[in-house]
Amino acid sequence: MSEWVSEPLGEIASVRRGISYTEGTLQDSSEDGRPYINMKSFLKDGGYNKNGLKYFSGFSTKADVATAADLLLANTDVTLAGDIIGVPAYLPERLRGEGPLFSHHVTRLSLNGRISPKYLYYLLCIDTYRRWMRKYARGTTVLMLDMNAIKRIPIRYPVSDRLQEKIAAILTSIDTAIEKSEALIEKYQQIKAGLMHDLFTRGVLPSGQLRPPREQAPELYQETAIGWIPKEWQYELLDRLAIRGSGHTPSKSYPEYWNGGVKWVSLADSHRLDKLYISATDLEISHKGIQNSSAVLHPAGIVVLSRDAGVGKSAITTEPMAVSQHFMCWKCEQKMDNHFLYYWLQFNKRYFENVAMGSTILTIGLPYFKKLRIACPIDRSEQVAIAEKLKAIDLHVFRLQDDLGKKKQQKLGLMQDLLTGKVPVRVGAGETAND
Repeated sequence: MSEWVSEPLGEIASVRRGISYTEGTLQDSSEDGRPYINMKSFLKDGGYNKNGLKYFSGFSTKADVATAADLLLANTDVTLAGDIIGVPAYLPERLRGEGPLFSHHVTRLSLNGRISPKYLYYLLCIDTYRRWMRKYARGTTVLMLDMNAIKRIPIRYPVSDRLQEKIAAILTSIDTAIEKSEALIEKYQQIKAGLMHDLFTRGVLPSGQLRPPREQAPELYQETAIGWIPKEWQYELLDRLAIRGSGHTPSKSYPEYWNGGVKWVSLADSHRLDKLYISATDLEISHKGIQNSSAVLHPAGIVVLSRDAGVGKSAITTEPMAVSQHFMCWKCEQKMDNHFLYYWLQFNKRYFENVAMGSTILTIGLPYFKKLRIACPIDRSEQVAIAEKLKAIDLHVFRLQDDLGKKKQQKLGLMQDLLTGKVPVRVGAGETAND
């Protein structure tokens, strides 16, 4: 049986904060400095964020360089939820030969050899150690780690180097699978973005193929106020193609208006939008609440759009629902396919974000939607064909995202089992990770 020990973090690693930057020393280009790990270089679940790297052109010493034998911690956090305080990351291989530096918002743990950086990385990612880090964070709007206090955190690990390596290797393998899934999802999302542009500017022929670009077949296009669109399309007020509706919030002074089984889309459901369909809501109202307010029970299949916080987010309802005043909705009948409208709203999401106005809460006023125009095929069957192509990609992405979620849950379970010694890991003849 392999022996497990527990030692304070300060006994297995020396702790050092990085160097501060001054005006003019922090750059965006590698041509102007050395890699500089900062608080934006950390992912909230642990790990290195490749999009957060900066470059430092100021003075530094050899002692300020991070190596492959080190582990890095985020010691400063400005997120509202304190998501990154104390999260670990180890250096990616591509930076190790470049003498990377780390900022004063980062703590370097230089290990004494009794525990491997990768093993400690995974250990510090589990909930037990995340709670330790938050316990030793100080501040309100800006959280900062107490450098002396974190040295007292008890680190439990197997004495066997081989066992540490085996556990880290198992977890690294599932991390690799997660990264591949994330890359695949990103790839299909990029494909979808490109396809949306083509479909909403060129449309599809009866054969199902995209129309040739205007440069190749100008006779297939017409010029409008928003540019060139296919001749078989129209640029029309959305109100003439679909029935616009809005919502209301019943008075909260009357409990009988609430929790009555009528699903009610509100800003609390923002996390459910942009996923094609919405079938559940955080809050419900009652039929009595509808009868005594301006709220409306809309039929299934309406397209909802957030016009306030989370501006531009949309979804299609799967059953009858009411909506709050923070949403617009459209009932689509013969002239407009609801899936086409959903994807058109998705395609124009950035535009809605840009037209929203307000000092504290961005919003789009109701008059805007009365004048909202849409470029779309006159023939509803072409609308359906366009939507089906995008829906097929979405459904594939949703399957990949479900699989990714399962991998992440599997990783959490493995981390808890393997890093606590709860489940034995065989590394050789008779050697296991048991207490």
